[in-house]
Amino acid sequence: MRKRLAAEFFGTFWLVLGGCGSAVISAAYPHLGIGFVGVALAFGLTVLTMVYAVGWISGGHFNPAVTVGLFAGGRFAAKDVLPYVLVQVLGSIVAAAVLYAIATGKPGFDAAASGFASNGYAAHSPGGYSMHAVMVSEFVLTALFVFVIQGATDRRAPAGFAGLAIGLTLTLIHLISIPVDNTSVNPARSTGVALFQGGWAVHQLWLFWVMPLLGGAVGGLIYRLLLEERGASR
Repeated sequence: MRKRLAAEFFGTFWLVLGGCGSAVISAAYPHLGIGFVGVALAFGLTVLTMVYAVGWISGGHFNPAVTVGLFAGGRFAAKDVLPYVLVQVLGSIVAAAVLYAIATGKPGFDAAASGFASNGYAAHSPGGYSMHAVMVSEFVLTALFVFVIQGATDRRAPAGFAGLAIGLTLTLIHLISIPVDNTSVNPARSTGVALFQGGWAVHQLWLFWVMPLLGGAVGGLIYRLLLEERGASR
């Protein structure tokens, strides 16, 4: 169990440092930066690389919504849910602390004013989307993310390609929803940076726990009830 938790910690750490780091640092330059397409790709690459690096140890969740979704889908033991979620959140906070230490090395950087890659709705949505729009986005996209994970890791699926499918799905999700709410679909990812933003992001954090967890559970259940075959998971 110790190795599995360590894998989840480092996988989530890399996701937040790579994904949020690309948003805070590399996308901050209008003419030289990578833009939101680059940020979307960065999030996908973090998951793709860590699925292949440590996914064989822990299952490569790196996300409380995935852990809950795989539990609902019959792929994960109830006794392991809380330990996984705790180390995922810890990995996110440590990554956000490292990112904060780097970002504040530039004079004038303000995590609160910049938003620090936090997720938000209404006035804090990049595109001005309402709370209800963000709720729908987070629920549906997280459900589909877990659905893809269930399918890609099914024993009937082509072997060796799960990491690629999962990473590209996360990239697509970001391409859809960065303008909506900076894309969460991951409560741990939302938590780390919100704590360092320290204001509105903390007040709005509840949504980025509730909707991804509900969406993940529904996605796992849909695959389990409609498409799973007994003993079909790898």
